[in-house]
Amino acid sequence: MSVGFYMDVHVRRQVTQTLRNMAIDVLTAQEDDTTTLSDPELLDRASLLQRVLFSQDTDLLVEAADRQRNGLPFFGVVYCHQTFVPVSRCISNLALIAKCTAPDEWTGRVEFLPLK
Repeated sequence: MSVGFYMDVHVRRQVTQTLRNMAIDVLTAQEDDTTTLSDPELLDRASLLQRVLFSQDTDLLVEAADRQRNGLPFFGVVYCHQTFVPVSRCISNLALIAKCTAPDEWTGRVEFLPLK
């Protein structure tokens, strides 16, 4: 079973559409009508759906780190800085994650792009 992504509201449409063209399961906050949720609520929503939350928002990293420190479960976060990582590399890294990892590997995990 491959990993599905939950895209934060600020993720470029190009990223989402290209991943979908690659047959990768993606749900956006806009499609899920969650664009006004706080970061903790958004992370809870992605976890409820068992999707890795992809974000370019550093505030979500703070929330995930706080949960890790306090032993609070969440499904997983992938973070990519908006200006330091080219969109094409971001897409290829997300595709690799989707195709080469399993959902059960993502509990409480935070991954930074680009992958090494």
